Amino acid sequence: MESNILYRPSYSLLQLLFQPGETIRAEAGAMVSMTPNMKIETGMGGGGLLGGLRRAVLGGESFFMNTFTCEGGSGEMTLAPSLPGDMLHVPMAGGTMYVQSGSYICSSLGVNVDTSWGGAKTFFSGEGLFLLACAGQGDLFVSSYGAIHAVELQPGQTYIVDTGHMVAFESTVQYAVQKVGSWKSTLLSGEGLVCNLTGPGRIYLQSRSMDAFLKFLIPKLPKSS
Repeated sequence: MESNILYRPSYSLLQLLFQPGETIRAEAGAMVSMTPNMKIETGMGGGGLLGGLRRAVLGGESFFMNTFTCEGGSGEMTLAPSLPGDMLHVPMAGGTMYVQSGSYICSSLGVNVDTSWGGAKTFFSGEGLFLLACAGQGDLFVSSYGAIHAVELQPGQTYIVDTGHMVAFESTVQYAVQKVGSWKSTLLSGEGLVCNLTGPGRIYLQSRSMDAFLKFLIPKLPKSS
């Protein structure tokens, strides 16, 4: 399978070129276009019923996932996220990548997608961190809201990221969701919760936050009478 990420970084489109028999598993609704010989099968994806429930209830993803298989010659399909931004190809060689809920696009069948608890939504913030654990071998594709910024953490190096700007990070990185400062700062600063990350490993951030955009947009919407 050959992959190309087009029109990056603002409105990225993932183009996949298939040989007969090649397969990809994708988040429901991610498909933009495909050739007629790409056959679709809808199921619960890796992890079966429990895996589907964990993705839907905890991870905020679709309960179902779509599997696309190329039959009868070469094929092509394109996929895109729901928000404008960039996309990233992560080659998986047996390790685990933690992906922020909403950033997963698609992966090879050799990559299992499950939910890992990554924090708590509290009464003062909707920025709890829910993570999808993507483990195995194959190709993984994730998306961002805005551009993707990669940071390489050295052993013991610590970095603090607003949870709304997380995309993904390697499992070698230790993480903890915490307040940005004192309770006063957490409640009034507009920063909410942050993720404290400690290396070694690579982390991927997005230059825009959906939560911040919604906080800007919602007060401007017309009020119902």
